[in-house]
Amino acid sequence: MDISIIIVNWNTEALLRNCLKSVYDTMGSLQCEIIVVDNNSHDRSVSMVKEEFPDVVLISNSENRGFAAANNQGFAVMQGRYALLLNSDTVVISRAVHELLSFMESNPDAGMAGGQLLNEDGSRQNSIANFPTLLTMSTNLSLLEYLFPGTFPSKRYDHPDPIEIESAVGACLMVRKEAMDTVGWFDEGYFFFFEETDWAHRMRLAGWRVYHVPAARVIHLQGQSIGHNVGSRIQFYRSRYRFLRKWHGPVYNGFMGAVIVGRLVVNWLFTLLATAATVFMNRSLRGKLAVYSRLILWHLKGCPDPGLPPS
Repeated sequence: MDISIIIVNWNTEALLRNCLKSVYDTMGSLQCEIIVVDNNSHDRSVSMVKEEFPDVVLISNSENRGFAAANNQGFAVMQGRYALLLNSDTVVISRAVHELLSFMESNPDAGMAGGQLLNEDGSRQNSIANFPTLLTMSTNLSLLEYLFPGTFPSKRYDHPDPIEIESAVGACLMVRKEAMDTVGWFDEGYFFFFEETDWAHRMRLAGWRVYHVPAARVIHLQGQSIGHNVGSRIQFYRSRYRFLRKWHGPVYNGFMGAVIVGRLVVNWLFTLLATAATVFMNRSLRGKLAVYSRLILWHLKGCPDPGLPPS
């Protein structure tokens, strides 16, 4: 078996159907299996997979276990030499999977490789992630990407060939089974966000390399599988703090926390001024102001565990 394609799903029936269709349409002669791990969806996702894609290995959870734990369930039953992680809101284009597999086969030091994520109109999404540091959090990231493209590669540059990176965005990520056996699976302490960043960090510490493969093109309907509400943003901050606590000491984390809260306060102030300038008539600005307010309040309360999203 070449590849085990693992897709975690939560209430995205229509998106999941399109994702699975694109996988079947583009696999060609590759020897692969498809594993869908459903996190207790309340729509018809499970019945749809059973009825329309009977060859799919379906794991149906009785609760929402999150992205990391659900993928680990897929890893436990996979038979492939590689795992290909796909978000349910992705659509695989043409030879994307072939390009990733070919690269991994030609580069035995590669522990993982991510593809180029695209918006629906074909424009590039950010597919490359740097580890969070004091520099990246206290400085304008766009400026860093402009001044130091080798250290901070991004979608603003055309990358004709694969490049080594710190971490890839997990919406489309191929991982070598041998590397997984070396460093372990996802840290299930991350419910959602930063699990692939943590994994990439562990891979690099173990001597594996992480790459971006621009020829592997995948449409990503960004955020549609998780939403954009304040609960998702709190999960993002919770996961980032977990990463920082895991890999840095208390003094460093103290500075990072101050920078993060400072940026939130500045964004809140600018959004408040912009909202006031529109006499609070702009719905989008009011929404952003509410999100920033909730995030600051969450920090003032000591960043309590937000709990899991409803199952």
